[in-house]
Formats: sequence, C-alpha cells, structure tokens
Amino acid sequence: MSDSLRIIFAGTPDFAARHLDALLSSGHEVVGVFTQPDRPAGRGNKLTPSPVKVLAEQHSIPVFQPKSLRPEENQAMVQALNADVMVVVAYGLILPQPVLSMPRLGCINVHGSLLPLWRGAAPIQRALWAGDSETGVTIMQMDVGLDTGAMLHKISCPILPQDTSATLYDKLAELGPRGLLETLEQLADGSAVAETQNDALATYAEKLSKEEARLNWQLSAEQLERCIRAFNPWPVSYFIVDEQPVKVWKAEVIAKAHGSQPGTIIQADKHGIQVATADGILNIQELQPAGKKVMGAQDLLNSRREWFVPGNTLD
Repeated sequence: MSDSLRIIFAGTPDFAARHLDALLSSGHEVVGVFTQPDRPAGRGNKLTPSPVKVLAEQHSIPVFQPKSLRPEENQAMVQALNADVMVVVAYGLILPQPVLSMPRLGCINVHGSLLPLWRGAAPIQRALWAGDSETGVTIMQMDVGLDTGAMLHKISCPILPQDTSATLYDKLAELGPRGLLETLEQLADGSAVAETQNDALATYAEKLSKEEARLNWQLSAEQLERCIRAFNPWPVSYFIVDEQPVKVWKAEVIAKAHGSQPGTIIQADKHGIQVATADGILNIQELQPAGKKVMGAQDLLNSRREWFVPGNTLD
C-alpha cells in the first residue's frame, strides 16, 4: 500500500464501527476516535457506549465524546491529533469549517447512497421506498453543506425485489469499507480525483418518523409493499384494527382489480390477509400485534379472526 496515513475516525452506530474495523486492519494509523456521548439504552436506561467507542477501546485508541464540535476547546482536540485525514461515517454531529480544514487532506465521508441522490439522514430507506433499482455508497470530500461535497469514489449495488432496509444496510456496510480503503489509497498517493456534484439532480432523504410508518391505503399496493420493506427493521409499517396497532413485516402485491374502497379486507386465509388499495391488492403475510411476536397470517387469524372479516376496513 501507499504511505500510512494518520487518521481520525468519527462515527457512532454499528455501520460506522464496521468501517473503523476495516481501518484498524488496513495499515493506516487511527490516532483518535470521535463518537457521540454514551446514551441511555435498554430496559434499565443504562448509559451505553456506541459500537464505535466499544471497538476503539478494545484497541486502546483515544476516544473523544464532545456534545458539539463548535466550541474552540473541542476543536482543539481535533487539531492536537495532527491527522492527515478525518474519516466520518454516521457520526451525527456537524463539523464546522475550522474542523473540516484541520487535517492535511481534509475530511471525507462515507454516505449510503449514489450522490447526489438521497442526501440526508435516511438514504437507504428513501431509495427503497422510491422504488430505485440501485443504490450504493459514495465517498466524498466534506464541505459545510448537507452531503454536498465533491465525490471521490462510488460503488453501486442493485436493489433486489426482496430487499429491506436491513438487508441493504448489510450490503452497504460491506461496500463502504472497501470504497473507503480504495479512496484512502488514492489520497495517499495523490491520484484521487474529485467530481463536483450536480445539484440539479439532488434528492433529499428526510429522517424517518413513526407517524409516516402508518400504512395509507390510498396509495397503491406497490407503494405500500415498498414502504413495508423500507421501514423494516425500524420504525416498522403498521395499520390500526379494533383500535390496536398491528405491525406489518412482510407483504406481496396482487395486481388485480377489486372494486372495493381502499382499506377494505378482500379475503383472509392461510395465504395472507388481502387488503384493497388505491391500485391493486396488498397481501399481508407476516404481522405483529402489540406485545406479541412476529407471526404468519394464519397464526393471527387463529386468535383474532374477528379482526379480518371480509368487507370490514382497516385504518
């Protein structure tokens, strides 16, 4: 490989930890790790370190957990590490201009989309919901904008009909580290070429909310099926029946006319619960009532058949 780089890594969730793990095996020197402060988690609300912090401490790497990088004393933490480059993956804090300029080669970010498509917080989910045929990762030179920096490297992968956000997450968590290491090689030997993004082609991936996970039967069956896959594993699509929320984990599209109002139950049997939509029928196959485990349609019908009488409507 080219010369070893002194790297600051900034990231928080498991997706970021997978990139840090690749760096630790690469021959580059990770001189410090920035991650979000420990957060309450679990039933006991116990303060829990991020996956990135856990991995960094296993390798005895200095860990910094400022609540913000705007104060000058926190920026001084970055400056003191004298890094060649700062790698940012799902960190969760804004990097102000002084920090972006501190490393010799600046700051680079791994983003889970093919920029300029799906800038923002939820690129994997939004690509799925939109029905895109492919996605990927982009490694970019960071600037002060929201995922607007010049692109250094892209790797694409197809979005398959059965993909969920969970499966795409795993695919991109494999592609990202590979693309990151290739980009660092190019930065180290001076061969990296930065491509300016075309802002006219940009789309925005807004953060997901639990409210938009509620199934809207005024959409088509295709749109709803994509929504279900996009919101798996969080926040999980759901409908209301008998004033009870029921999560939907898996469904399929039945492309046929039905003549019923959207939300009307067409049929319910061991093959699924068929619901009329604005265009086509959604056949719900795996569900989860509140406080229960995920189950097939027949299992739920065995205990709650009165919920799914043909002709009744779901909210």
